[in-house]
Amino acid sequence: MPIGTAIDKMVIMTYSAGGYGPAGTPPPGMPPPGYPGYPPPGYAYGPPPGYGPPPGYGPPPGYGPPPGYQPPVLRPGIVPLRPLTLSDMFNGAFAYMRSNPKATLGLTTIVVVAAQLLALILSLWPLAFSGDVNQAIDGAAPGATMFETGAGIASLVSSVAAGIATALSTILLSGLLTVVIGRSIFGAGISIGEAWQRLKPRLWALLGFTVLEALGAVLLIIVVAAIIAVVAVAANGWVAFAIGAPLALALIAALAYLLTMLSFTPVAIVLERRDIISSIRRSFALVRNDFWRVLGIRLLAVLVAQLVASAVAIPFSFGGQILLTTGTTVTAAMIALVIIAVGGAIGQIITGPFSAGIVVLQYTDRRIRAEAFDLVLQTGAAQTAVVPQTTDDLWLTGQR
Repeated sequence: MPIGTAIDKMVIMTYSAGGYGPAGTPPPGMPPPGYPGYPPPGYAYGPPPGYGPPPGYGPPPGYGPPPGYQPPVLRPGIVPLRPLTLSDMFNGAFAYMRSNPKATLGLTTIVVVAAQLLALILSLWPLAFSGDVNQAIDGAAPGATMFETGAGIASLVSSVAAGIATALSTILLSGLLTVVIGRSIFGAGISIGEAWQRLKPRLWALLGFTVLEALGAVLLIIVVAAIIAVVAVAANGWVAFAIGAPLALALIAALAYLLTMLSFTPVAIVLERRDIISSIRRSFALVRNDFWRVLGIRLLAVLVAQLVASAVAIPFSFGGQILLTTGTTVTAAMIALVIIAVGGAIGQIITGPFSAGIVVLQYTDRRIRAEAFDLVLQTGAAQTAVVPQTTDDLWLTGQR
């Protein structure tokens, strides 16, 4: 036997005698060894004790629900179809004038110019035919009052008639612009003729409500004034003031409350085609739960409109008054009145559509908040591209 083979056998026998067994066999009770760097068979690596994924780990920043999960707010027309903010209303009131200038500025110009011409004719008539122009302007003869002159009485009558003509034109213009805005919310246009056809069946109801509103306000003022007068006669000055001042403030508060609560009545008459009583109830229902917001936006809109109208009319009024006080002829007086009327007309043409727009957009906002009317508007937006006229009927949705 070769020496190398004998030595190998001796080594193997030595390991066996020491209890280790053949090479690669682990001692009794020990798991079999694995490859270097790897766990024994049946074992696997796991995270260290207490180790887990980083806390709060999620999708990368800026990622949200899959696209289309929440569709964007629709804006087919002048305002987004969701609850409106103050800026939405003001922007929308200007946007509908830009989107349909013929049916807004053009319509306003026609109505305002016609009303101003009628008022101007009624104002100039006593000056042109009474022969008392200088007395009407300068205060008549010494010791005489304007009411003691023919020109003064004629001027008073013509002023009342001109005021009525202006009020009627304002009602007509408000109704027509309400129809225009109702379409503009859906992004649909409308002609002046079509707006008139839409308003015509509702015109008498609109006029009737305006007369009732005016009579109610006048009656309330007369009652309070009569009470103050009786107190002033029956008591001394301080007592009359102590009673009269709170009554006057209460009158102002009552008028502000009633006018605000009734502010959506004309819109309901035109867009929802309701009768007067039903429209009054509708306006009260819409305003009741959001009175202060409606009042605040209305006051702000009136303030903005008055500032703009005054800024436009002041130069004309200033020039007309100078000519009226310095002129001594009928021609000078007529020119002065024309200049003043032009300034007033321009101011109305600019601010009339804005004021009407704010009212209708407030009404729309209240319906969205109270009735989820934005869902109806979104349905109408899908129909507008096919038949714009069908959107007029959507304002009837949810009537109670």
